[in-house]
Amino acid sequence: MIPWRAALLTSVVLVAAPVCAHETAGKCGGRVTNAGNYGVELVAKGQTVDVCLLDGSEQPVPAAGFKATAILVEGGKPARIALTPADGNRLTGQAQVPLGTAPRGAVQLTAPDGASASGTFN
Repeated sequence: MIPWRAALLTSVVLVAAPVCAHETAGKCGGRVTNAGNYGVELVAKGQTVDVCLLDGSEQPVPAAGFKATAILVEGGKPARIALTPADGNRLTGQAQVPLGTAPRGAVQLTAPDGASASGTFN
């Protein structure tokens, strides 16, 4: 390969990698994405939706005082799920219909100080 083409290909890969790296696997068994200053890990099992809160170092953040809503798409239909603090860093809620293990959608988060953010799951 011509050296300038190799350099161009390398630079394209390095630039594209962070763009593609939106979701990662989490410690709670779900998918993690960013929501402002927080990481949110989405775990869906049947009708139960759990969101684990994380800081920038992926360490647990206590869920007390947080409010959240998950808007997830199942079978082409959006489901809006209110999430309330449970134990530790977990917010939980119940969907009206069973969800797959990797639903698409978003989590809207409001911190105890009133700051809001959202994270998307594709």
